[in-house]
Amino acid sequence: MFALLKSRNIPSLFGISLFVGMMAAGYYYNLTFVQLGLEDLGTRLLRLSATAVARDMALLALLTCVIALAFGRWMTRQGWGRRFRRKMQLSFGVIVLQSALTFMSAWLNSETAFLLWLAGVSFALGVGVPVMFSLTTDLVPVRWRGWAATLVTALAYFAAAAFSGEWRFETFRQISLLLLLAGLPAIGLLAFLRHPWLDALAAQHLRPEFAIGRFTRGGVARKQFFGFIIAMFGIYFVDSLGFLRLLKTPLYMQSAWQSPDFDIRLFIAATHVVGAMAAGALYTSLRLRPLFLWVVGIFALTHLQYSFHIRVEAESGVLSMPMLYALAVSLYTVLNFAIWADLSTPDTIPFNAALGVALSGWMATFLSTGLAIAWSGHLSLERHIQVVDSLAMLFFLALLVFAFLPSRKTEAA
Repeated sequence: MFALLKSRNIPSLFGISLFVGMMAAGYYYNLTFVQLGLEDLGTRLLRLSATAVARDMALLALLTCVIALAFGRWMTRQGWGRRFRRKMQLSFGVIVLQSALTFMSAWLNSETAFLLWLAGVSFALGVGVPVMFSLTTDLVPVRWRGWAATLVTALAYFAAAAFSGEWRFETFRQISLLLLLAGLPAIGLLAFLRHPWLDALAAQHLRPEFAIGRFTRGGVARKQFFGFIIAMFGIYFVDSLGFLRLLKTPLYMQSAWQSPDFDIRLFIAATHVVGAMAAGALYTSLRLRPLFLWVVGIFALTHLQYSFHIRVEAESGVLSMPMLYALAVSLYTVLNFAIWADLSTPDTIPFNAALGVALSGWMATFLSTGLAIAWSGHLSLERHIQVVDSLAMLFFLALLVFAFLPSRKTEAA
């Protein structure tokens, strides 16, 4: 960033800032309002059963995934991966739809209305995934993608951890609506305005430092690409399956993410930032296999801590547990925001981003969300966390075995 300022390359600096701002706001919206707020809406306000909410969240995941894959495929066939202005116009349309749906959510009063509304949410999210993630090849040079992902992760998690306050649907709706309405006019101007800076950004994908992803040199085998999808799916699945149950446990929430003490929430938010910075350094320096081992290994250690803490029946939380959790979450989030563009070119980024984010992110997150909700009435906390811990350790050992297999040259940094 300092190099861009020194060289007075203001358009590129503006493009990176635009990407970071859009993705951080979008991730905050999905993290708070969609994942946490909708579950609270269904159970507390609509008084739906845990089974009904789990089923509805699974439908949201499936429909979002299908729409993302279909639209990502359509964008690839139309060559829209190279059309910066078209992607900005589609982003504006997505934000308009999300703003309208967020505003309308306060008047939902039945499961039928909730399901119809979820269909609209799925459409907005499904279109938004390939559109916004494909902006990476237009706005962020390959060498800085890890650090751009660091800024996205740090901003989103810092805001979510420090300033979200009470984790209720009404709170998330208010903050998200303000965020969407604040960004709407700015994105609208950028989508339809003609300006030399925007012309420069629209041509950046033609330059090798933007077009040739870090892991596309020499070609990326399809089997290898789907291996990364499976790895990210496992990470998201384990994370959501464990965290959604911890969310229902006052001992772990009131001493950490929902603590009345702002200093504790600020400490967790700062840990997210430190974790994101570490992830940016690791992503820039290491190959993918060690990166995945870092992420899954820390998750396995985190859930081991919670398992031990539950077994000894401690009466107070330990701050090291959410601290380690925050580090692990920041690591995999940075990886998710950078890896799909680095496995793609401007021609393949829409569909590859849809495959990566929709299958490994949305599908895993909301399937595990639905499963966690369904298990909450049948499994004890100790048993639930033991299952999550077992999955994390099994996944880590599988990756450890995979790490000893011969490595492709394209995986090198």
